[in-house]
Amino acid sequence: MKVAVFSSKKYDQTSFAQWADARLEFSFFDGPLDLQSAKLTQGYAAVCAFVNDNLSAPVLTELKAAGVGMIALRCAGFNNVDLAAAKKLDLRVARVPAYSPEAVAEHTVAMILCLNRKLHKAYNRVRDDNFALDGLLGFNLHGKTAGLVGTGRIGAATARILLGFGMQVLCYDIQVNDELVKAGVRYVPLEKLWTESDVISLHCPLNPQTQHIINADSLALMKDGVMVINTSRGGLIDTKAVIKALKGRKIGYLGLDVYEQEADLFFQDLSGQLIEDEVFKRLLTFPNVLITGHQAFFTAEALQQICQVTSDNLLAFQANRLNGNEL
Repeated sequence: MKVAVFSSKKYDQTSFAQWADARLEFSFFDGPLDLQSAKLTQGYAAVCAFVNDNLSAPVLTELKAAGVGMIALRCAGFNNVDLAAAKKLDLRVARVPAYSPEAVAEHTVAMILCLNRKLHKAYNRVRDDNFALDGLLGFNLHGKTAGLVGTGRIGAATARILLGFGMQVLCYDIQVNDELVKAGVRYVPLEKLWTESDVISLHCPLNPQTQHIINADSLALMKDGVMVINTSRGGLIDTKAVIKALKGRKIGYLGLDVYEQEADLFFQDLSGQLIEDEVFKRLLTFPNVLITGHQAFFTAEALQQICQVTSDNLLAFQANRLNGNEL
């Protein structure tokens, strides 16, 4: 079966060559999937798409006209897919619901530690032979309160790590994870999580209910100097409200692995170009902001699982069977 892989990088090609099923024939396209590139899928039975690819109704219609029968997402999120249009067009859509949740959880904690202990600043200072400690003061995580919005696989993995630091962990989710409760977390209303947490980390999907879940109103409820981490989806945060909260010292630390307008920025080298996104550039001016380019998932173990599960999803489509990863 021929599969067109969009938004592919060298590591995708290497990973699929190493871990994907040999019965699948992949063609790799560097560019994103959009209305124009969808015309390249003539003769392919399926496309493999990533987090920022355009899977709106017009693109899906173009794919269907080209003969594509399946969308294989090599990610967990699917907010970029018009599922109603896919169903109407009889296009199968499957995702990778869990790929090494520990990868994202560990990156989340890495951002917490880096921001708190100012490791990025210390690294640069020492390279300049500056060993002064002024401006590098942090705080003990032990005894502090972490608030996690979302306790799916990634949120649960993050909770277990933070419990190991001796933090009190408050959680909010529409479903309670009994195992986490036994481990020591407390489920609370969202307002209580906002008001009592020293560190807030987002681990929920992006949907109409969670769009801009961190906004001017929720920020007003938070402690002064709160740390906010987002390794989930950029649209969970109202970036302009967050910039205002940074300027007003409401947010003391901000860690982002995702950004609402990241599709035009992330996963490519723009070092020789002028970035015109003024909101993003404004974020970079704050000394207490740490941004990584959607790399939380990026471990060897996660790439292996993504390739293997994506292969299983494609082979299930080829065999006209369901394997539980369909949307």
